[in-house]
Amino acid sequence: MRVAGVNIPDAKRVDIALTYIYGIGRHNAVKVLEATGVDPSKRAKDLTEEETGNLQKVLDKIKIEGDLRAEIQINIKRLKEIGSYRGMRHARNLPARGQRTRSNARTKRGKRVTIGAIRKEMAEKMGLVQKTPATLPAKEGGK
Repeated sequence: MRVAGVNIPDAKRVDIALTYIYGIGRHNAVKVLEATGVDPSKRAKDLTEEETGNLQKVLDKIKIEGDLRAEIQINIKRLKEIGSYRGMRHARNLPARGQRTRSNARTKRGKRVTIGAIRKEMAEKMGLVQKTPATLPAKEGGK
């Protein structure tokens, strides 16, 4: 079944299946089902055409999927432009809601990158540091 441009799993209960739509959680799914009069324990494959149409009409009134994603992106862009703290956190790809970052925040920050001291010779091999005149081999005399 396809509702609001999203394929809903047929074998699941309707109240759970609706949560596959971005912007519809358990709470909103129950509200939508109450508004349409559909039994929440019914399976998605057992819905009639009329019930599916009623669900679609109610979901059209709610901001979901692409419209919701666009609005969230606009809000984040606005926060960045005004230079707010939350905007800065979004720009730096760090948690914006006060979570600690010393030991956690791996989902937001990505894979660990170890930063430590490396030996001078190793840095020269890797090309991070240019060779200094003292480390260059001396030119051999005229043969």
